[in-house]
Amino acid sequence: MLQLRPNCECCDKDLPPDSAQALICSFECTFCQSCAEQRLHGTCPNCGGELVRRPIRPASKLARYPASTERIVKAAGCPT
Repeated sequence: MLQLRPNCECCDKDLPPDSAQALICSFECTFCQSCAEQRLHGTCPNCGGELVRRPIRPASKLARYPASTERIVKAAGCPT
């Protein structure tokens, strides 16, 4: 089950579970569309994997399978 992390690891922008702006890699590293495109050029800085649009969990399933509340931000920042 995807964690649906709540923020961009680069800029800490909020990415709620229904955000179409959230992109993830196969390890669920999470970035906003702006950082993914402009700073990361579609590649995860953690694993080198492709960043793709995160699926949206149906609202009816969020009560039983809630999104993560753990915020992860890269301490060293993201490439510019």
